[in-house]
Amino acid sequence: MSDAVAALEARLGHVFRRRDLLALALVHRSSLHGRGQNNERLEFLGDAVLDLAVSDLLMTRFSAADEGELSKRRAGLVNARALADRAAELDLGPVLRLGRGEERSGGRRKSSILAAAYEAVIGAVYLDGGFEAAREVVARHFAADLAPGSAASAIDHKTRLQEVTQRRFGETPQYSVVEASGPDHDRAYVVEIRVGGELRGRGAGKSKKEAAQRAALEALAVLDEAQPPRRA
Repeated sequence: MSDAVAALEARLGHVFRRRDLLALALVHRSSLHGRGQNNERLEFLGDAVLDLAVSDLLMTRFSAADEGELSKRRAGLVNARALADRAAELDLGPVLRLGRGEERSGGRRKSSILAAAYEAVIGAVYLDGGFEAAREVVARHFAADLAPGSAASAIDHKTRLQEVTQRRFGETPQYSVVEASGPDHDRAYVVEIRVGGELRGRGAGKSKKEAAQRAALEALAVLDEAQPPRRA
């Protein structure tokens, strides 16, 4: 287990003084049958630490952005799917302690369990090294998302488009993947958006998420709503 913990610390970017905190962060409640401590308290703490760290990083990276824009950017970064992706990148699944039922049902691949484990690990880093240590870890994990020109660092055009279409048409946009090409390691996707049965936008990207964001941006331009509303 010590070799596995050391490998996880290397991937995480933090060497624990108290490895018991890291060990606890990997304990899912299903493994305890109601006895002993699980990672839920660390998950609770990590959720708050993540929000603060990402908010701090966004305010530094986007110094001219207002509260509304910062909130949308944060929502695009700190959500269950994004956190599960971070957990997968750290390869948390194989080192989780799960009960037999969760093991059989594919718990090591469940987004909800992975996202919760990632939050618990961030909570453990905070308790072990303080906020600066946690912020450094979060900054490293989200560096690509906050890089200039990245799809994830862009304004959440999908959220903006939904606001616009609900206001103007009383309905939400419909997304569909119309093309997927290339080998598994270098896929490309094309996504189309329809509102009221009419094609409103089309976008391409290296992931479905990126393609959808680009399609949403095109749809906003078509609807002459590409710019977020200015604050009074």
